[in-house]
Amino acid sequence: MELRHLRYFCAVAEEKNLTRAAEKLFIAQPPLTRQIKQLEDDVGAKLFDRHSRGLTLTPAGEYFWEQAKQMLAKADMVIENTCRIAEEQKAVFSIGFVPSVFYGQLPSLVRDLRQQTNANILLHDLKTGEQIEALKTGKIDIGFGRLTIPDEHVEQTILFQEPLLVALHVGHPLLKKGEPTLEDLAKMPMILYPANKAATPTFADICTSLFTSRGLTTKVTQQVNDLQTALGLVASEMGFALVSEQVRHFGRDDVVFIPLQDKSITCPVIFSRRKEPMDSITALAVKILKNLVKNRQGGL
Repeated sequence: MELRHLRYFCAVAEEKNLTRAAEKLFIAQPPLTRQIKQLEDDVGAKLFDRHSRGLTLTPAGEYFWEQAKQMLAKADMVIENTCRIAEEQKAVFSIGFVPSVFYGQLPSLVRDLRQQTNANILLHDLKTGEQIEALKTGKIDIGFGRLTIPDEHVEQTILFQEPLLVALHVGHPLLKKGEPTLEDLAKMPMILYPANKAATPTFADICTSLFTSRGLTTKVTQQVNDLQTALGLVASEMGFALVSEQVRHFGRDDVVFIPLQDKSITCPVIFSRRKEPMDSITALAVKILKNLVKNRQGGL
């Protein structure tokens, strides 16, 4: 079985039609039909059910399609990184992150890695669910998120629990009361970040679950994709937003970050990596992280 067989298969699986797949691949249909039949013989399983109006994937075919997409993505990433290394004579180390962790330990980690290695450090803004897939395909080497998403190929570790803060307009009347409760906030319009259009949970789900788990209903008036937009809406007096403690370093004159009255309300910072022996850069990243977390817990 060769990579071209996987590419042919994925094209047919996506189009559910040999003629359209052949046009997409710029090859004739008869050779494509033979290649698919050869792939099924090599795999030892029927991947497609043939119908008069096209094809459907068998259960084995559905599984093979998911795996084939991951293998092709991994192969493409290996080729891309190989070319980059050849051009720059540097190893490539890619880090996935959710934006709310970018204001804490991540910049220090990147700085230390750049100082202690000759690697080309690449950063990818990815939701936690996207990081899991990116780890499996090799797009990233490590990731930082907010959610635990079980996967047999990925190891996740909670680095620490981070308090949640309330972002309010600098002139908001609630500031006169002091530290608010979730009951106080449930009466106000809420800016939700990020907008959840994916099947996997996000930081927004963590925020809304805080209310629903206590029998409270939120008044979500806006859902936005990025943190800066959320804070901009808060500054425009459109509502409040829940943010991680790290975001307080995001300096704005028109937004105030205040703690919740319930100090037990926190959000985890989660480190993810592939379940495989660590290479030298990943091992160094883990070592640096341990020191950064220790310093944070010590108030440094």
